[in-house]
Amino acid sequence: MGVARILSRAELGLAAPPVQVEAHLANGLPAFTIVGLPAPVVRESRERVRAALTNSGFDFPQRRITVNLAPVELAKHGGRFDLPIALGLLVASGQLSLQAGNAVECYGELGLDGELRAVAGLFLAAVHAGRDGHAMLVPRANVPEVALAAPAAAYAAASLREAAQLLQGLGQYGSLATPIAALHPAVSPLPKAMSAAARLSDVVGQQQAKRALQIAASGAHGVLLIGPPGSGKSMLAARLPGLLPALSREEAFEVAAVRAAAGLSPEPVHFVERPFRSPHHTSSAQAMVGGGPLLRPGEISLAHHGVLFLDELPEFDRRVLEALREPLENGRIGLARAARRLELPARFQLIAAMNPCPCGYLGDPSIDCRCSRTRLEQYRQRLSGPLLDRIDMRVRVERLPTSDLLQAAGASTVTGGAPREADAGRSAPDALSDAALQRSIEAARRWRLVRSGALSAHLSAAELRDCCQLSVAAVGLLRQSCQRWALSGRGVQRLLALSRTIADLAASEPVEAAHLAEALQLRRTFELQ
Repeated sequence: MGVARILSRAELGLAAPPVQVEAHLANGLPAFTIVGLPAPVVRESRERVRAALTNSGFDFPQRRITVNLAPVELAKHGGRFDLPIALGLLVASGQLSLQAGNAVECYGELGLDGELRAVAGLFLAAVHAGRDGHAMLVPRANVPEVALAAPAAAYAAASLREAAQLLQGLGQYGSLATPIAALHPAVSPLPKAMSAAARLSDVVGQQQAKRALQIAASGAHGVLLIGPPGSGKSMLAARLPGLLPALSREEAFEVAAVRAAAGLSPEPVHFVERPFRSPHHTSSAQAMVGGGPLLRPGEISLAHHGVLFLDELPEFDRRVLEALREPLENGRIGLARAARRLELPARFQLIAAMNPCPCGYLGDPSIDCRCSRTRLEQYRQRLSGPLLDRIDMRVRVERLPTSDLLQAAGASTVTGGAPREADAGRSAPDALSDAALQRSIEAARRWRLVRSGALSAHLSAAELRDCCQLSVAAVGLLRQSCQRWALSGRGVQRLLALSRTIADLAASEPVEAAHLAEALQLRRTFELQ
């Protein structure tokens, strides 16, 4: 008999290489062999396929069965090959007929009763299938993520029998099946609006930190917030994603592809929202940068085109922090193992928070610090100079006075035991307009993207020289700063990039001394007290 071939795809980082599932029946004692570098879970599909075929009303071939997953040098993982193996056996045994050249890729894990169950990572397969002009047959549970990538050429089934009937209809009659786009019209590749994010105006006081977040959002700069416990560092960090514009279509597909490679299904409702990742300080280097047997993306790649928040920065393992230096510089991370190498995107925006000392109260006017100078120096030395050099802004966040906190809670002024009507609903007298803030950020980003093609934090040294024209006063200030603080070459470059963003917010083409002075103030390293 001939060889039946069913199309599918494997997982390989952000790629989905095509796989041909070849089924062959031969005379001899009954046997079922799967070859082509299958993982143990793929080899176990023999028993799932046998039970699913029998319980779905099909005959299981009592022949010598050989299933080959080509190309053989590519490792195959997961339960996605259950359905193509079962369909291949049906075609090889004559229980299912397909037209030659029927380009339908099949995916799905089989239950023992023939139920078709969801599998991970189908968004990547859908993107590549759409590029190759192939149709897809997937489990119904995978419809939302597949519809994001290829809604016009994907079809869903709930069981092996339904999948066989649908595939035969596609092969014989062209398109009798109803595509996913028609079955699920509510699923859209790009939702119209992002979900509501926490507002920066909800934060009381902290004007310098708010200004730093505005600059960070405008130029994709990193921020380190330093302050005592309870001063609002985490609350400020959580507001940064809400200041950023929605992802473009290309960016959204990149973010969804990284999630799919990590085994996470894209969420259609949040498809264009910027990622916000906040790993715990006990996270390992592998969890942060990626790796493992399958070279899965880590937190820095899952934060691609979004925000990576590291709370209690000095408590992270030193190796974890040093691993951030390469992606902070070039936006990518390379993972190497004995048999393969993989490069993943990691263009994230870093925002970190830390206490000024181990006890947390250095410089606090209300609580005395209990740390010795030796202990304080050991605490600060957990952060290397090269890492700090790559963080553009270091901002002190002071604890708010009790009177400001009470005023924000509506308890500052009472008349007859009740708040005055004029104070009702007022969070703070210096509350910023979130809409105005977002408009200024979007205008600054457009200004720089039109002129340079990239945000200030992503510009190379040569690109910065071309777009960062300093006024005479700014040149003098820069020269004095280099002499006083012994700035490194990278430090000067990051200072100029930060100044460029501040000038963009002011809609100024030249960088003036005031812009450079503000950048110097935001970049200055906190000193031992």
